[in-house]
Amino acid sequence: MHGVHRLICAVGAALMATIAATAANQAHAEVYSWTQHAVGGLEARAITDHATCPVAEIDGRPAAMQARAQPGDGFPITVCTLAVPDASKVLLIAGRALPLPAGAPKRIAVIGDTGCRLKGSYLQACNDLEKWPFRRIAEAVAAKKPDLIIHVGDYHYRETTCPIGDAGCAGSPFGDNWSAWREDFFAPALPLLSAAPWVAVRGNHEECARGGRGWSRTLEAADFNAVAGCNAASQPFIVQLPQVALAVVDTSLAPEPTMDEALAAVFRAQYALLAKLEPKPIWLLQHRPIWSTGGVVAGLPFGDNKTLALAARDTLPAHVQFILSGHHHIFQVLSYAEDLPAQIVVGHGGDFLNKGRSTDPAGWTINGATIKSGLHQAGRFGFAMLEPHDGTWVVTNYDQNGAALQHCSFNGRQASCATE
Repeated sequence: MHGVHRLICAVGAALMATIAATAANQAHAEVYSWTQHAVGGLEARAITDHATCPVAEIDGRPAAMQARAQPGDGFPITVCTLAVPDASKVLLIAGRALPLPAGAPKRIAVIGDTGCRLKGSYLQACNDLEKWPFRRIAEAVAAKKPDLIIHVGDYHYRETTCPIGDAGCAGSPFGDNWSAWREDFFAPALPLLSAAPWVAVRGNHEECARGGRGWSRTLEAADFNAVAGCNAASQPFIVQLPQVALAVVDTSLAPEPTMDEALAAVFRAQYALLAKLEPKPIWLLQHRPIWSTGGVVAGLPFGDNKTLALAARDTLPAHVQFILSGHHHIFQVLSYAEDLPAQIVVGHGGDFLNKGRSTDPAGWTINGATIKSGLHQAGRFGFAMLEPHDGTWVVTNYDQNGAALQHCSFNGRQASCATE
């Protein structure tokens, strides 16, 4: 018996030493970790520069993370994932607590179009917080203590090299690789990754021809396609919240100025599926808006999406309350004379802002829809927060420092807006 006891003790000591060594080793690793809603439910994800996944615990019990994506192809990182059961109370990744849903969210932060533009002659000063304030915005959002964070797409903007001698972007990485993704999104978003669970929407900058490899490895809601190296167009998925259902649709490939009837048929079929959901309010999360414009030139709106308008007209069910999008680098709330979902655009999270002035959009006609009321805020970086109030929802537009600028309350699909 004494020999067995000594053996058990020796094995236990060896196991504890292995766990301690692993933890010490991971303490020196660069790890980004967060929780996000994915196709199969809530997941914990982690990015590490080590070959092995970080140590995880759920409610005090060890939980093994699985490798989602192995190092390779410009990404010398391991991306790991772990399914999180609904009843979980405490989640630790590499000894760090990650946020979990806590009932019905009362503060839903929305950000979008957050990366720093480097493409040909379009050169943003990525090294200047005044010119590219995404890190400041992330800190301001985290300070509001949101219960959920929605990113409406376009994370990756560093597509070409910074010219020699340009101090504004000197030293910046570029291309669809980990160095660029780290600098454009994960490093500045660090305060937000630990603030609340995420819903990540794919933008047109995450197409496979642009930043799709990094997107597919790290943030895509479905499993990573390791053979292709980049996931094709994502399938819709639903995030069920107590108050509303979030329907996430990948519109990254939907052309704007021309009507693509084949793609419109694909989106029409996806939108039609929403009618089968239980009849509580639905928020449609997609990067490209439908009956929206980035501004007006020579009296005419620009940036409307004719393909999505063809798909959505007479297709979206009545309980789709509003559409959350980015793409236009403005803050915008639109409600319509027709019975259409209201549109909220939150695309002022860091990239070059749309030119033009803030104005009242009432009376604009976009893709056959007439704007009844709303607001069009141009020229200021920021983010938005959705909060329930007296049985409805209020969306507030904040500047990059967290100061409230405007708010709109909703009565069904109709918005009533005012300046703070």
